Amino acid sequence: MALHVKLSSIWRVFWLMRTVIDFALPQETYAPHSIRTEGHLTLGGLFPVHARGTDGMPCGDLKKENGIQRLEAMMYALDQINQDEQLLPNITLGARVLDTCSRDTYALEQSLTFVQALITKDTSDVRCTNGEPPVFVKPEKVVGVIGASASSVSIMVANILRLFQIPQISYASTAPELSDDRRYDFFSRVVPPDSFQAQAMVDIIRALGWTYVSTIASEGSYGEKGVEAFTQLSKEAGGICVAQSLKIPHNPKLEDYDKAIQQLLETQHSRAVIIFASEEDIRGVLNATKRANQVGHFLWIGSDSWGAKSSPIHQLEDVAVGAVTILPKRSSIEGFDEYFTALTLENNRRNVWFAEFWEENFDCRLLSASKREDTSRKCTGQERIGIDSKYEQEGKVQFVIDAVYAMAHALHSMQRDLCSDHPGICPQMETAEGKTLLKYIRNTSFNGSAGTSVVFNKNGDAPGRYDLFQFQMTNSSTPEYKVVGQWVETLQLRLEELQWPDGEQE
Repeated sequence: MALHVKLSSIWRVFWLMRTVIDFALPQETYAPHSIRTEGHLTLGGLFPVHARGTDGMPCGDLKKENGIQRLEAMMYALDQINQDEQLLPNITLGARVLDTCSRDTYALEQSLTFVQALITKDTSDVRCTNGEPPVFVKPEKVVGVIGASASSVSIMVANILRLFQIPQISYASTAPELSDDRRYDFFSRVVPPDSFQAQAMVDIIRALGWTYVSTIASEGSYGEKGVEAFTQLSKEAGGICVAQSLKIPHNPKLEDYDKAIQQLLETQHSRAVIIFASEEDIRGVLNATKRANQVGHFLWIGSDSWGAKSSPIHQLEDVAVGAVTILPKRSSIEGFDEYFTALTLENNRRNVWFAEFWEENFDCRLLSASKREDTSRKCTGQERIGIDSKYEQEGKVQFVIDAVYAMAHALHSMQRDLCSDHPGICPQMETAEGKTLLKYIRNTSFNGSAGTSVVFNKNGDAPGRYDLFQFQMTNSSTPEYKVVGQWVETLQLRLEELQWPDGEQE
């Protein structure tokens, strides 16, 4: 009986999707704005080009770093692969890149575009007004998808991609539940899951000899699952008591943060606070600490959403001093810097959002219909990224490049095995199932863009490699992040280099 119910619900989803795709997609209702480049094989891309919208709008402001830079990292990687005569010779990779608008439901609608080619439509009874049969543009078949960024978006999209056996490689989604290979069997990632950083946090607390801690999580997959993993691992390790586990709700008010700080102060001997939260919630908690006049009281252990960023602690540096934070090991990719700073309105017409980025980046208006009404300055088109504007490489660029290369290496191995006597794509590769490509992805192993190896375990996860920072006062009396150790399966923490608020050494 249970099996029958489950199968009928799967069919209901399938028929619903067929209906949506049959009626909506021919008019390009989904993904009217997308990047399309030609190739023998097409990779899909999902990036938060815009923030989530307000007042019923799906999309909000442009995201220059998390959106445009990451998207351009995919385009850069494809260019590099297509110029490489050793990797995928005689095969070019094209792209279909979509904007998720940082919203899981919107991203799901968009990603229906990727499965469009896999659903055959009967158009025999469709006629134009003149009686002629219509000419349908056959959508490109997407063999694999790079993305998404947020875990909530990847979870939503993974559910539809697995139905159509389309492998997905994320460059930023770290929620532990995505490690479940029964539910997310076509999902892999080049970043480690948060269960690894939760283990790193447990190891840090034990190394510091702390036994009594509290936790704060942002409501949602990232925060709640991160804290859940920490709590479970600290129980297994023993010797760590969790005093309180607090949750910051979606769309929090000022009083939600104040209430959290008051609750933390109720257990006065628990000064250490594990924080798995969004940047906005980190700022909210630090601000509430200041309002409560408790600067220096709490000792923060921050997850990778805090990392070594200045935005969560801007103008709250005094509250953040002493915080120990975690960040996946990463490197700056020189070739990308050269590529990105050389982009202009003239040479980058393939990116449909680039004009919007240009206006935002240089605070000017293009002559065409502009969204920017807050500036009268006209763009000349001669502005240069990094000269006329600030530029710093976004932290996940390396992982986007690695995700694209992982897909390329898997396709290369698959072509070599299935088309041994055939240059380019042979019929066996053309008709191969997504399961076959998935097998090659999971078995791929190569040196990534930063020189470290890219490999996947049986759940599709990358190995855990983290740098550990502490936000410290320096001789110049301006605090900054200092690397105090690393976690590569085991902890290496330089205890003698740690400093605590008020200059305490312990």
